Amino acid sequence: MGLLTLFAKPAPALLRLPSGSFSVDSKGTVLSGTLPSSFPAGLVQDIGQQVLSAFREAVAAQLPLSELIIHYPSLKITAREMRGGAIVFLSPTAPSAVRATAS
Repeated sequence: MGLLTLFAKPAPALLRLPSGSFSVDSKGTVLSGTLPSSFPAGLVQDIGQQVLSAFREAVAAQLPLSELIIHYPSLKITAREMRGGAIVFLSPTAPSAVRATAS
């Protein structure tokens, strides 16, 4: 068994899904947040940049967009436009339980 453990790759670290919010200004700088400190700051900045980009593209296309909701299988991202900046809410979602109906 020693030979198998020699070639085994270490398991990647899993991140706990965040629950909290943060706000960004019009330049994408994170102003404040309630996310846990264990959540990577780079991911927070990336999410903020993508949200601001979506709001800017909506303005350029003359679409009235004040709220953006993104549903992933295990995470919900809600963003609201605030005078050029945005506030972003992250919340984990529980997986849907499949119910078996007995006849």
